[in-house]
Amino acid sequence: MGDASVISEIPLIPDGEQARDWAVQELADPVYQAAQPTWFDRAAQAARDALASLFSPDVAPEWAAILALVAAIIAIAVIVIAILVWGVPRRTSSRRARTGELFGDIDYRTAEGLRTAAEAARNRRDWDTAIVLRFRAAARGLDERGLIELAPGTTARQFAVRADALAAPVSAGAREAATVFEDVRYLQRPGTETGYVVVAAADSALARLESAQGAPAEVHAS
Repeated sequence: MGDASVISEIPLIPDGEQARDWAVQELADPVYQAAQPTWFDRAAQAARDALASLFSPDVAPEWAAILALVAAIIAIAVIVIAILVWGVPRRTSSRRARTGELFGDIDYRTAEGLRTAAEAARNRRDWDTAIVLRFRAAARGLDERGLIELAPGTTARQFAVRADALAAPVSAGAREAATVFEDVRYLQRPGTETGYVVVAAADSALARLESAQGAPAEVHAS
């Protein structure tokens, strides 16, 4: 019995055919399959090999030209596939219309959406909300039309100074509107119907400005 037990514990040594079968079964495991290179990996490697071969001293000049053309075609194909799969890269921008940030708050609504909400607040006689939303509408409107690009940290006062400069020689009343906005938003003073009229008038004046022909002026925080 003791000898039989010892013999049963001796590891089985497979013959060549059995070892091959075991290897095939092991490599069929999904873990190994997932680690295999994809078609994209193979294509990228082929492109790298083609480029590397261009600098080989063993390549004849006429073949070097052909390989260069093939490498260029492969590179273009990879770029096209990347665009189709992931889309065209977008320019990183600090514009509030895209990030949603506006004078320290996050709001993704368009200028028209902000005006509509401001008018709804006005109808409820919620002057605080109406004033804040209408001033933001004025800033968002200029940003959407490319007249001003607000930099991170820009204050209402800095925006208003630039906005009035755009409307020169006639003032759009943006600085007066900024004072009303700051009183309500930051100093917690109650809004009034008169204050809303000031902000709405500035927004209407700024909305009549023509869109910029060139790059928008960026307002930086100081």
